[in-house]
Amino acid sequence: MNLDRRRFLGSAAFGVSAVALSGSLSISSAKGAAEDPLPSWNAGPTKQGLLDFVARTTKAGSRDFVPPAERLAVFDNDGTLWCEQPLYNQLVFALDRVKALADKHPEWKEKEPFKSALANDLKGLAASGERGLIELVMATHAGMTTEEFAQVAKDWLSTAKHPRFSRRYTECVYQPMLELLAFLRSNGFKTYIVTGGGVEFMRVFADEVYGVPPEQVVGSTIKTKYKVRDGKPVLVRLPEVDFIDDKAGKPVAINKFIGRRPVIAVGNSDGDFEMLEYTTSGPGPRLGLIVHHTDAEREYAYDRKSVVGQLDRGLDEAKKRGWLLADMKKDWKRVFPFDK
Repeated sequence: MNLDRRRFLGSAAFGVSAVALSGSLSISSAKGAAEDPLPSWNAGPTKQGLLDFVARTTKAGSRDFVPPAERLAVFDNDGTLWCEQPLYNQLVFALDRVKALADKHPEWKEKEPFKSALANDLKGLAASGERGLIELVMATHAGMTTEEFAQVAKDWLSTAKHPRFSRRYTECVYQPMLELLAFLRSNGFKTYIVTGGGVEFMRVFADEVYGVPPEQVVGSTIKTKYKVRDGKPVLVRLPEVDFIDDKAGKPVAINKFIGRRPVIAVGNSDGDFEMLEYTTSGPGPRLGLIVHHTDAEREYAYDRKSVVGQLDRGLDEAKKRGWLLADMKKDWKRVFPFDK
């Protein structure tokens, strides 16, 4: 089985992303730690590297001082801010949507890729290729207004839970990263999410969970069309890919939607490589950070051979490029907000 990241993002551009509001979750705990802004990080080179970079780029008179207007930090989402295993949460959402609509489409029981989706046959689903995944998404999501689609995401995530942790997906976010986001903002950095996931899904929950407002979320998009329905102007989602925000697409999206080269980039997979490369190749002080999933006990351990969140080239080149590598097992005291 090979659920290729870019292949799936061809369908993710239609907005298939696992998101949910979680009213009980907040980043206030990170803000309250005045003495240690990163209390869920163990002492070591990675934590110290983050603290030192922020200190020297925000201190007036420092040769590495970065003006507030230029303090931009971009973060990937899947595997960087929340758990992406055992399947991309986006794919879980898509499969559940097929099952929810199956009664209205009896023909799906014998038609691929729907047959495989209904049977939880991931090998069969992967065999359908990009075309099959796009067909699946179009059948379940095209024709909705943007408001209707956002409501679908909210409804699903009010009950959907991670299969291992039995928590809502937006509870399966990384406490150390919530602290890092808050720490950067407290020092004048503007934080953005640059994700391969559907931007409309991310915007449903990013502000509530990460403190990142909708206008600072960049993601994959589908084409939409302005229409007037029953006298009300709406935007209707069309079954056509507009832009896939992954790999080399990420720097393009940063330039197009943000308009400045960031000084900090954070990711976890080779899908983020170009974003880190673009960010850290600019003039002046730059910082790249990769989250390395090494903790099978508290989360998951995976990198080079994983079909989800593969990290191969980034693992080889991080050191020579001066990027920090956050070893989840060694560098994080806790992984999730609900951890003891």
